[in-house]
Amino acid sequence: MKKRVFLTRRLHEFALKKLEKEFEIEIYSGKIPISEKKLQDKIIDVDGLICFPYDKISKKTINIASNLKVISTYSVGFDHIDIEYAKEKKIRVGYTPDVLTDATADMAFSLLIDLARRTSEGDRLIRNGKWREIFGAYDYTGIDLKTKTLGILGLGRIGKALAKRANAFDMKIMYHNRNRLSDLEEKKLNVKYASFSKLISSSDFLSIHVPHTIETDKLFDMKIFKKMKNSAFLINTSRGKVVNEKELIQALKEHVIGGAGLDVFENEPILKNNFLKKLNNVVLSPHIGSSTKETREKMAEITVENLKRGINGKKPIFSVGY
Repeated sequence: MKKRVFLTRRLHEFALKKLEKEFEIEIYSGKIPISEKKLQDKIIDVDGLICFPYDKISKKTINIASNLKVISTYSVGFDHIDIEYAKEKKIRVGYTPDVLTDATADMAFSLLIDLARRTSEGDRLIRNGKWREIFGAYDYTGIDLKTKTLGILGLGRIGKALAKRANAFDMKIMYHNRNRLSDLEEKKLNVKYASFSKLISSSDFLSIHVPHTIETDKLFDMKIFKKMKNSAFLINTSRGKVVNEKELIQALKEHVIGGAGLDVFENEPILKNNFLKKLNNVVLSPHIGSSTKETREKMAEITVENLKRGINGKKPIFSVGY
């Protein structure tokens, strides 16, 4: 008898065909994300689960799935899964880190350039029929990137890839990490270590690349914004809950900081009445940091392989916890 696998959403056809060769699969087709109650009903006796970053895989859910051997998430993040309890229950957890590094770094840098040159703002200006005269010497000016300071909070895979892109534009690069890099690696990446306080106060562009944890929950609040330059831009392609969105809106309205480029939000999709949509000094992107054809296909490939290995008692390619 084939082992059973439940997917909370469809993957690419090539990935589904691979799964169907070995397993009996069921794919959820209702409203996204699946409710926790419905998920619990569906995975009572499955052997494997493929989930997405917006699916909450709680202790209660894991406990209900008595046959579960592996959780394979189609994401680089895994804060939506109770990792410690999965480990306690000897359930493998696979994720997809390396593959989306370049795509996410590209997204972060595209937000940075957009903010510097006010590209999206100009697009809205034209589409709304408000470009009525040729701009003069002082009108509608952006800023050069050359010699500006990019601060990177979290110099992991994505942070390092972003640093390489910034170097091509002759930016100065500072970073703050839990663990400082070696002198050799700092020299290779052309980056300088700074304390968190120094990073916040010195950056012209500050890009966030940390996971959402108890320590980073709403880390960026008004206290932090007031320590930033009033011309500085905040860029977030990590997790929306790392930023206190209500206080960010206040900081943007009151010009405490210069602007923000956001690919992630506290609530996704963004709520209809979210005031961010009314602000011109913000560039908004619908959580598409990893959304390139090549990246998404590779993520599907790894997700399936992680599932296959875990369900057969082997360690996934990329594993967390047990």
